[in-house]
Amino acid sequence: MPQLDTEFARSQFPAFSEPSLRGQAFFENAGGSYASRFVIERLTRFYRERKVQPYAPFEASRLAGEEMDEARSRLAAILGVENDELSFGPSTTQNTYVLAQAFRQHLKPGDAIIVTDQDHEANSGPWRRLAEDGIEIREWRIDPETGHLDPAALPPLLDGNVRLVCFPHCSNVVGEINPVAEIVETAHRAGAAVCVDGVSYAPHGLPDVGALGADIYLFSAYKTYGPHQGLMVIRRALGEALPNQAHFFNADTLYKRFTPAGPDHAQIAACAGMADYVDALHMHHFDGLARPVEKGRQVHDLMRAHEVALLEPLLDRLSQRNDLRLLGPRDAAQRAPTVALALDRPAEPVAAALAAHGIMAGGGDFYAVCPLKAMGVDPDRGVLRMSFVHYTQEAEVEQLMTALDAVL
Repeated sequence: MPQLDTEFARSQFPAFSEPSLRGQAFFENAGGSYASRFVIERLTRFYRERKVQPYAPFEASRLAGEEMDEARSRLAAILGVENDELSFGPSTTQNTYVLAQAFRQHLKPGDAIIVTDQDHEANSGPWRRLAEDGIEIREWRIDPETGHLDPAALPPLLDGNVRLVCFPHCSNVVGEINPVAEIVETAHRAGAAVCVDGVSYAPHGLPDVGALGADIYLFSAYKTYGPHQGLMVIRRALGEALPNQAHFFNADTLYKRFTPAGPDHAQIAACAGMADYVDALHMHHFDGLARPVEKGRQVHDLMRAHEVALLEPLLDRLSQRNDLRLLGPRDAAQRAPTVALALDRPAEPVAAALAAHGIMAGGGDFYAVCPLKAMGVDPDRGVLRMSFVHYTQEAEVEQLMTALDAVL
């Protein structure tokens, strides 16, 4: 495995040549990553040349539709799923809400859904609301000290009434990477479908959803170097069994069944730039000749190796301090580089103080009210969250650690 060439990666992001951002180290990637140049160029071109209703016979419209189709087909191939099993929507929260309405119609009183208190609100709140219709909501609870979601605690919750298990690939404040394939297998043996929130994992390498086996996998393009869209994989068997949520005449098209509103044509087309970026990284570091899903796996591993190497010294430094609580694992290999700290004071002013040192980080609850409460952290005080991705460099982590020493 070659080492990630961060200079090449950063050259694909206009933000790193933007004068107003010079000297600023970006550590709020969990809230939204920088957009790659491929995405920006595609979005600009669409608005300039193709901002018409797509799929009509005239040239501009034909090209618009083709580019939207290209985004779906190329990203589905990287994710290891069929073309029409990938849907686009305005956000992951909205996509989950639409899914919950489908399950509301599909399930009957007495059926059960398992949710966790490790998830942020997008893959938690919409499912909990189904209790209003007589659906039983069962809580798969985290360890209040570590935030760990124990797979061994799932089987006792499963029985013939459970229809769906919802959990995160990793939490946006705990950061621990959950064993998705193992959990999916456990749920499937009990006859339950699985909905995985990948919003906090996918920025660190697009997953092979086909290999993971999840029935639903959700993540956000604006956190994976793209525009503000939610991407939703729904495998065919479940997608065709759930009630259609779109116009009745779209019921026979799987990727339209859970998109009740008209899609954002330009942003969907621009999502093809995410695939362009994966291809560019693969071509630079490998040979560019692999199948899309294999390219995705290799680029994923390239990103993760770099992130783990940068995360280790940060975790070591933070673990030595007695004036904060580091949430989640201390082992960099077990987690995403999304690091949340519970402090003895409100977190937002600390984030503001870091900004004076050129550190762009966040303070607050990050829609993770349930996991924070479960771990005894006051959501009103919040946590200081520092999150990075593969384009972060060692010098920026050093800048962060120096700034933390000064501020804390």
